[in-house]
Amino acid sequence: MAKLVFSVLMIVVWWMLHALQMDEEVAMGTVHEAKRAVDRAAHAAAQQLDRDKLEMGVLSIQTDLAEDATLAYLRENLSLDASLSPLPGSFLRDTVEVRAFEIVNEDAVFPYTYSNSLYDYEVTLDRPGVVLVVHVVYPRLFGVLAPVEWDLEGSAELVY
Repeated sequence: MAKLVFSVLMIVVWWMLHALQMDEEVAMGTVHEAKRAVDRAAHAAAQQLDRDKLEMGVLSIQTDLAEDATLAYLRENLSLDASLSPLPGSFLRDTVEVRAFEIVNEDAVFPYTYSNSLYDYEVTLDRPGVVLVVHVVYPRLFGVLAPVEWDLEGSAELVY
């Protein structure tokens, strides 16, 4: 009888450990998908040329178009609504926050090193570009575990 109880308890423990491992796997998949979305959003923002300045031969990113492109790409790639809250069926459950959005334009001296000590992020840009930091929360599958949170950084330069 003791061996039977021990076996049942060991099976339960094994299932719990297996479930925790699967939760970690899903969390890693979430961070990879979210990081790709941040990279795509930064790249889309960096491609928003200011056409008026381009006519004068100056490469510059148009701020309002860049912000719109960033939000559009985040919404599309992460299945978010206009307020960056997850839509039904999204792999996220909490609102996504854009913590930093910086446009480095033609007024900077290139190569330009952007540094943000708050997020421990540094990148060197060789031409006008965008730097983006987005906060994403992954809700754990088991309520006893705290959610996992990431500040995902992305940057992109204007490609011409």
